[in-house]
Order: sequence, then structure tokens, then C-alpha cells
Amino acid sequence: MSARSKAHLLTLAVLAATLAGVLLRQSGFRFPQAAPQPPREPTPQDAVYQMLEAARRGDVRRYLEAYTVQMQAALKAAIAEQTERDFGAYLRQLHRPIKGVAVTEPQRLSEREVRLQVEYVYQDRNEAQTMYLEKVGRTWRIARVDAAERVPTVIPYGTPVQ
Repeated sequence: MSARSKAHLLTLAVLAATLAGVLLRQSGFRFPQAAPQPPREPTPQDAVYQMLEAARRGDVRRYLEAYTVQMQAALKAAIAEQTERDFGAYLRQLHRPIKGVAVTEPQRLSEREVRLQVEYVYQDRNEAQTMYLEKVGRTWRIARVDAAERVPTVIPYGTPVQ
């Protein structure tokens, strides 16, 4: 069979399939739909990434939502010393040099509390920070944060591969 004949057969097959689909659709036939997936349970890592994204954008309201009520109160006291706009600019400036973030699997401390490690990758260094999160309703909120510690890096970010 020539290449031209094969092309004609393929064209006829595509047209026939399209016509069959149109006829089925006009007759009211519906292909079965996949069952809707139940909403995924939020994870502690989700709370950390949402906080980081809000900080990157300078979205103070979203940033505060990532924290427990007690932490929000402390943060709001810091915000009160300046304007919310200035605090948003501070958050953007603070997170601008971050090149990447790694979040470890949470270690369960209790039914409602976990601990996880967040490593920030900068151009010239890495910093690790331990965060403690509490489950509030269905979501996780950051309850405490240890000071960030510098982590020795073998190969700095952006080093050309040889």
C-alpha cells in the first residue's frame, strides 16, 4: 500500500471517529466522569510554603494567617511600630535574596503539634530554622520558630558544574 493510500485511510478513520462522536453526543450519550476527589488534607509544609509565598509578595494579611493567634499577636506588635505597608516591604526585602527553600518531613510531637526543619538557600550560604506547627481546626499554623542557624555548604548556590 502506498503512503498516499495510508494517508487517505487515516483521514477517513479520523473523520469516521469524529462523526461517531458527534452522533453519540447528539443522542445524549455522556462519557462517565471521574469521581470528584475529596479535598486534600492540608499539611504542615503547606502552611510554611504559604507563609513564604505571602512574605515574598509582601502580603501581610496572608503572612499573619500562617501563624497561631499567639504568634500573630507578637507579629502585630512589631507591625504596630511601623505601617503595614512598610512591614510588607520589609518582608519582600527579607525574602528577596532567597534562591530556594527545602522543608523536611514533619516530626510528630503530639496529635496537634509537629516540628520541621526549613532550610533557606541563599547565593552565599544556607540557613536552617526549626519551626513548630499546631493544628488549628483543619489547618496547620506556625506556633514557634527557632532562630536560623548557618549551615555549612560544600558547593555554594550557582557554582558552575564542571
